[in-house]
Amino acid sequence: MYNQDVYSHSIPYLPNDFFYVNQEERQLIPGFPSFGGIMGPPSGIPSTPPPLAPPSQGMQAGPPTSPPPSYIPTQTQQAQAFAVDPGSIRGCLFRYTYVWLRGFQQFWFYPTFVGRTSVSGYRWNGFRWVYSGISLRQIQSFTCI
Repeated sequence: MYNQDVYSHSIPYLPNDFFYVNQEERQLIPGFPSFGGIMGPPSGIPSTPPPLAPPSQGMQAGPPTSPPPSYIPTQTQQAQAFAVDPGSIRGCLFRYTYVWLRGFQQFWFYPTFVGRTSVSGYRWNGFRWVYSGISLRQIQSFTCI
């Protein structure tokens, strides 16, 4: 006849012991079945991702705390290109940047991220900073201060 006591003693570890080294490391993962105990990542793997590094050298993560300069810089003549090179506008990150778009739109911009085909940051609407993104193809020219 089957003896459950013999079977349970033949298991060298409890199911939860496989995932944890000590009791303090245990945590509940929402939506993950616990199988009678609390399960989590194996020992040595962080349960939460590391925090994002804060911007370095005084760079802000949000919009500027003051309005842009009250003047409009003079547009320098630049060679016409299909799109602005991401490397050229990367130097304007976290700086007041005046942007001229194809189609005659122009405005102050405060870029916070440059991707392969776009730049994102905060656009001055005349009253406040509004988060937006711009395709590098739309930018005719720009200058940063």
